[in-house]
Amino acid sequence: MLSLAGCGIAASDRSAAHPADVGRPSQSQTASPLGQQCLAELGRTNARFTSLPDRDYGGGCSVLNSVQLDRVGSDTGQFAVTNLGPLACPAANALAGWARFAVDRAARQILGSPIARIETMGSYSCRNIAGSTRRSAHARAEAVDIGGFVLGNGRRISVKAGWTGASDEREFLRVVHRSACKRFGTVLGPDYNAAHQDHLHLEAGDGSFCR
Repeated sequence: MLSLAGCGIAASDRSAAHPADVGRPSQSQTASPLGQQCLAELGRTNARFTSLPDRDYGGGCSVLNSVQLDRVGSDTGQFAVTNLGPLACPAANALAGWARFAVDRAARQILGSPIARIETMGSYSCRNIAGSTRRSAHARAEAVDIGGFVLGNGRRISVKAGWTGASDEREFLRVVHRSACKRFGTVLGPDYNAAHQDHLHLEAGDGSFCR
């Protein structure tokens, strides 16, 4: 399952485009009917986002039907999602639903405080799957890496420390990991391999690979 090992570079480089990327417009700048439907669905989640123009960077790297997602809806308002680059609309929709119905509610129930911020390690990055010559889902802006969560009371839960940390942190992270598996095609966490010890890799798609 090499095609699933999508993360294998330093966190500081995760959201960077290829150095040569300038970005040229794709053939069509008009959203398809499915694209328009996705944007409408994302709008109904109470997320705050900007629709981005399509860009084809060549070499298997592109940003199509994507958005810049700044905030996602909760049961009572909104909270921030940080360090995101372009994210394909289906992935953004999955992220918005997971953030509200899994992450925020689990935080309230298990940790006693709502979510104030989800910290990511980026989304789009023109790179290959670790140890492979195949492009990662990040090269199509179809994946996002989640590094941590900040609660309304100021407490921070990192994936790296919390996965084997305090009991409530372990419970929270495993609940949101299992919930992500219901919304994303591929979910990889610290139990998958060493490359994912510090984040949850959430990838849009029709698969059901959850580790």
